[in-house]
Amino acid sequence: MMSAPQPVKHDMDLLLWRHAEAVDSTPDHTRELTARGLKQAHRIARWLDAHRPKQLKVLVSPSLRTRQTASAFTDDFQIVPALGPDGNVPDLLAATGWPDASGAALVVGHQPALGRLSALLLSGSEADWTIKKGALWWFTNRVREGETQTVLRAVIPSDLA
Repeated sequence: MMSAPQPVKHDMDLLLWRHAEAVDSTPDHTRELTARGLKQAHRIARWLDAHRPKQLKVLVSPSLRTRQTASAFTDDFQIVPALGPDGNVPDLLAATGWPDASGAALVVGHQPALGRLSALLLSGSEADWTIKKGALWWFTNRVREGETQTVLRAVIPSDLA
């Protein structure tokens, strides 16, 4: 007798959005988006608006460029100092609660932490992977047949959104 397939349970969604293109200047934390960066941010924001998961909390680095990127999508975000340019993978995991929190978290942040977290989620170890400026990576943590899995749901570069 075959048992019915178990439904897929999605525990948490984690969306990683690298800030859009910013001007080269100092101090680093006050760098603004370029005109191209604003277009990148708005394209991804439109895509997010159409595909956003429910119960989405938005967590943003305190830098100006990340706040501007997030503002293209929503003004309802939380600034998290640990997500700044010097943040690391443990900071990202702690801020989001991945994989044990419920709902969904969108992190608007920086390289190299976003790329290193993506590598960890997909390969099991941190590595220097690059997420392009303005791009969005969407991960889901799910349980299927008693096994916890991390699934890459989408990678959306800003020029394809």
